[in-house]
Amino acid sequence: MSDVARPTEAQIAQVRTAAEAVKAAIDAHLASVEERAGAGDPRVAGTYEALADAAEVYDDLLDRVYDEFTPFEVPRQDVGGLPDRIEPEAVSVLIRRDYTVTDPRRLREAVGGTTVAASLRALFSDNEPDRVAHHASELGLEEGDSTLWVVAGEPASEPGEWLSEPFDIADEDLLICRFDVIEDYDDELEPADPS
Repeated sequence: MSDVARPTEAQIAQVRTAAEAVKAAIDAHLASVEERAGAGDPRVAGTYEALADAAEVYDDLLDRVYDEFTPFEVPRQDVGGLPDRIEPEAVSVLIRRDYTVTDPRRLREAVGGTTVAASLRALFSDNEPDRVAHHASELGLEEGDSTLWVVAGEPASEPGEWLSEPFDIADEDLLICRFDVIEDYDDELEPADPS
């Protein structure tokens, strides 16, 4: 937190209030799950969405005030795609994360590559994607948008069968759920200054 300005009392209070809202949303969601009236209970869906909203607010404040984030990603359920009545035999998880190389020298020094391409190859072959995302700024990278799709599919009959076209199953009609992170989303929604 050395590069981040010391938070004001008002900012600290905002983060704490958001944290309390997440705790309350977790309790409400658990209660609705424990008391549900079978699969598809709308109370569970409602408390799920409320929890997702509270977590998003908390994560945003934590980032803006402390330059930190939570390890949780709450996918939204209502994304269209595959109807609940269909039971898929298999699923594929497709992840896309975009980065801008903001400091090539830092990237090469951190990873030990002689070129940006070699450094990126070494970085992603030696580290899990979540680790890269967590340390992106330290590596001279700036995170852009990201998305995670869970799509229905059929079990591959042969090992490596789909490797020649790994993303051809990114079909919205087969989508079970998705989670999107849009880096500039909050900036775009900032209300205009009335003064």
